[in-house]
Amino acid sequence: MPTYTITELAQEFAITPRAIRFYEDHGLLNPLREGAGGRNRVYPARERTRLKLALRGKRLGLTLAAIKDLLDMYDSPTDTEAQLRQFMAVLAQHRSKLEQQRADLELTLSEITAHEEECAQLLKQQTQHKQQSAGRKSRSA
Repeated sequence: MPTYTITELAQEFAITPRAIRFYEDHGLLNPLREGAGGRNRVYPARERTRLKLALRGKRLGLTLAAIKDLLDMYDSPTDTEAQLRQFMAVLAQHRSKLEQQRADLELTLSEITAHEEECAQLLKQQTQHKQQSAGRKSRSA
């Protein structure tokens, strides 16, 4: 069975060794320890897969807790149908949250557009007023 060093995984997934240690600290990865005092981390294929799935969950915007739950679920030898249903539920919940955020952003952007248009109109009115005032002054002089 192949094993990987922290440097190899960091290079493969274009992340830092510190990021990998962060995932270890949060219980998402559990490398084997070798060498004097267990200083060297060795990642079996299973841990490489867990890292890959953790990074996928991060890209999807899942929390560390949700990622850990999903990873732990995939480690259990139980029925995969239940695991897939749980994953679908997590994805549905996350989709709902993102869609609400998108709706909030669209509302905010439309409010910004309205304020920009109002400001542009006020600036136009002020410019016209200044031009009219300047025209009156030049005619009276």
